Amino acid sequence: MKQIVATLSTILLLCTSLRAQTTTPENRLIALRHQMEQATDVKQQRQIINEIGQTGTFVAMTTLAQSLDDVALQRQAARAIADIALAHPDYDGYLTRHLLGRALPFVGGKQRKAIYAYLAKEPVEGFVSHFNGRDLTGWKGLVEDPIAREKMTPLQLAAKQVAADARMRDDWRVEDGLLCYVGTGYDNICTVEQFADFEMLVDWRLDPTGKEPDAGIYLRGTPQVQIWDIARTNVGAQVGSGGLYNNQKNRSTPLVVADNKLGEWNSFYIRMQGERVTVRLNGILVVDNVPLENYWDRSRPIFPTEQIELQAHGSKVYYRDIYIRRL
Repeated sequence: MKQIVATLSTILLLCTSLRAQTTTPENRLIALRHQMEQATDVKQQRQIINEIGQTGTFVAMTTLAQSLDDVALQRQAARAIADIALAHPDYDGYLTRHLLGRALPFVGGKQRKAIYAYLAKEPVEGFVSHFNGRDLTGWKGLVEDPIAREKMTPLQLAAKQVAADARMRDDWRVEDGLLCYVGTGYDNICTVEQFADFEMLVDWRLDPTGKEPDAGIYLRGTPQVQIWDIARTNVGAQVGSGGLYNNQKNRSTPLVVADNKLGEWNSFYIRMQGERVTVRLNGILVVDNVPLENYWDRSRPIFPTEQIELQAHGSKVYYRDIYIRRL
C-alpha cells in the first residue's frame, strides 16, 4: 500500500510539474535546439532561429552564435542575438559584447546604431564560459575535500593534484562538444578557478541506460545541488532534482518537481551569495535563498571561496553550456 501511495504521489508531482514547465523559455530552448539538430531545410532552420531568439535566454545567444558562420543563416542569427542582448542589459559582459561584435556586420539600421551605443558603454565581465566544447582546459581532478586540502603543504597538494588530474583524464571526456563522464567511480571534475559569490548556468543530461543515474553540482567544494533520476523512488528521488541534498537543518528538497524526462536535457540556474543558494531548474524555482550547510564540518560556516565541481556518481552524465558570473 505504501508503495502504491508513493507511486501515485510521484505521478501527481510529475503531472503538475510538466504542465508548468512546458511554457518556460529554458525548456522551449531545449526543444528548439533538438529541432535545429534535425532540421535540413534552410527555411525551417531560419524559423527555428527566430523562435530561439524569442526565448530571450542568455544561452539562446550562445546557441545562435553557432549559425553566424553559415551564409544562409547568419542574418537571422545576428538579428536574434542583437534582439536578446539589447533587451537584456543584465546579460552585459565580454562574451555578450563579443557576440554583438560578430553580429554587427549582418544587421543594419536602428539595430546597428543600438549595438554601437551598447558597445560604447563601460564593460563588465559578465558570464564567462567555463567549457570550450573541445577539451578539458580550465578543469582539474578532485583532491580530497576542502578541509583536507587546506591542511596540505603546497608541495603535498601539487603532488596529489598531478595524480588527481591523471584520474580525471581517464574518467572525463569531451564527446560531440559535450563534457561527459565515462568512468565507473565517483571522482568529480573541478574548476581550476575558485569562486566566492556567483551565478552559474549549466545544462545536464543523465544517461538513461546508466546504472542508478545520479549526479550533482558542488558549490564551493561542498555537496550539493542534486541531480536525480526521479524514478528511483527507493532512494527518495521522486522529490526532484535541484535540492540541497546534504542539508540537515535547512531545507534539502526542492519546492517542486521540475525535471524533464530521463535522457533529455535539463537546465540549471544557480545563484550563491554568502551561504545562501537559489536554484531554478528548467526555469522553475526549486530552491529559494536557502543556506547551504558545510557538509565537511557542520560546526563551520560554508567556505567563503572554493572551486565548483561537477559530480558523477558511477553512471554516465553529460554537461554543456557552463557559464559562471562572479557577483
